[in-house]
Amino acid sequence: MAPIVIGSLCYHYLAVDVITPFDIIFTSTKQFMGGMRIYTPTVTDSIIAKAPEVTFQHIGLSRDPVDLTSGLTLKPSCTVDDCPELDILILGGPNPGPFTLDPRYAEFIRRHVASGKALFTNCTGSFVAAMTGVLDGKSATGNHLEYEWVKHKYPKVNWTKEKKWVVDGNIWTAAGPMAGVDMILHWLRENHGEEVFTWAALNLDYEPRDADGVNVIPFRYDENGKRLFTHVHRYHDSY
Repeated sequence: MAPIVIGSLCYHYLAVDVITPFDIIFTSTKQFMGGMRIYTPTVTDSIIAKAPEVTFQHIGLSRDPVDLTSGLTLKPSCTVDDCPELDILILGGPNPGPFTLDPRYAEFIRRHVASGKALFTNCTGSFVAAMTGVLDGKSATGNHLEYEWVKHKYPKVNWTKEKKWVVDGNIWTAAGPMAGVDMILHWLRENHGEEVFTWAALNLDYEPRDADGVNVIPFRYDENGKRLFTHVHRYHDSY
């Protein structure tokens, strides 16, 4: 099976909105999990068989570096003119007030959505998608802090703040960076199975939530009712 190609557009977004989903997906790949087998028997042949193979693209208007938040600078790996065909496009969240979207990026987003491939947005990345019209008539969410503002700015979108993330067709929108983590983990579960999902969450030492904000992996308790760590880390008998 060909690798899944995942890309993001390079503008000034909150770094965690894209870098964290990329790393979550990377740590669920055959390549990464194969390297982790030295540390833990948790990674089995069955998990690796179900894990994805992935390549990542950071898509610029040119190959000039782009500043993100937290003092980070990103060098695009391709441009809108020579980007390979994507399976998934992820939009990170900028500060929506002063943000402008280059028409070449807007057309790139429209073409991607029209192709039927998946679009993920994180935080105010849904605002970026709304600017292109691809969310018109769709149910979506975004950063709940800007909920009233974005609802009035783009009234053709069926905005909600009742969910941590929303799926409408091939468009997945998350409320904020950590909701985006939950959404990506849910996508892994849906597309690559329970074992890959559980490994990814355990590897992050993260307790994923569903779209209603409820923990997905059951809590554990000892015989006295004291809550234990949710994840159980297993190790080899010898190294």
